[in-house]
Amino acid sequence: MINLKIYCTSIQYFDILDKLPPYIKPLGLGDGNFPKHWLNEKNGENIADLNKYFSEWTGIYWIWKNRLNNAKDADWIGNCHYRKLWLNNAFNKKQKFSSKSLYTNLLKPNNPIFLNCEAIQLQPTFLKKDTVLQQFENVHGQNILENCAKFLDNDDADKFIKYLNGNKLCVLAMFITKANIFKKYCEKVFPFMHKCLDYCLKNDLCKGKNTRLPAHIIERYTAYWFLQKTSVQYLSYARLGNFMLSNNVNKLINPIKIPFTFRMYPTLHDY
Repeated sequence: MINLKIYCTSIQYFDILDKLPPYIKPLGLGDGNFPKHWLNEKNGENIADLNKYFSEWTGIYWIWKNRLNNAKDADWIGNCHYRKLWLNNAFNKKQKFSSKSLYTNLLKPNNPIFLNCEAIQLQPTFLKKDTVLQQFENVHGQNILENCAKFLDNDDADKFIKYLNGNKLCVLAMFITKANIFKKYCEKVFPFMHKCLDYCLKNDLCKGKNTRLPAHIIERYTAYWFLQKTSVQYLSYARLGNFMLSNNVNKLINPIKIPFTFRMYPTLHDY
């Protein structure tokens, strides 16, 4: 069985994250109050002060700087979010019913996918009307992504722009990869991300829905980087609703271990 560690980032404490399998470690981000048994990005080398701009990537930075020193190259390191958990397969449609619990459908270290790739991302969304670049500009504004791509070296920038003119996008800041590749990714991404932040602040762009604009930029670059640099396979994810996240409910039961109708799982995007 492979050595797998997934860090589940959260900006506040949820009891349900203590009920996940032991290879999924809760990691507190930002200014939230977290119990002592949780990992906390403020303990160790961190960029927690940039969380409002970088979102989950401050957690990725913390993992890179504080948890990979003793990792073997073949160890698998990944992340997920408090509302979003990896599933054990890539699903083509939502399940209308399952007699199994969500817990039994979570990704496990014995999944054969780890034998056939170097990285795992969320199954891609194929945009129907727009390119990845057009979809970004419709939401966040014109010219931003292309201007930030100029901070990359010429070859990388050209390939990134070519990717942006396609329609394939892996959403969210979620990936699992081998420790040595995780390090290479971070060594590339964070200098680029800081340049994107400087550009966004200089042009007064980080406000309102664009406060986390650098994170939205790097979300697109991440989808491109793993596709360009590694052999990738894909898995689906589940999105937890308010009932499952309720600390009051979780004091009484563990809802992810109860069989129920899978109306929310897997989470599939359709644009």
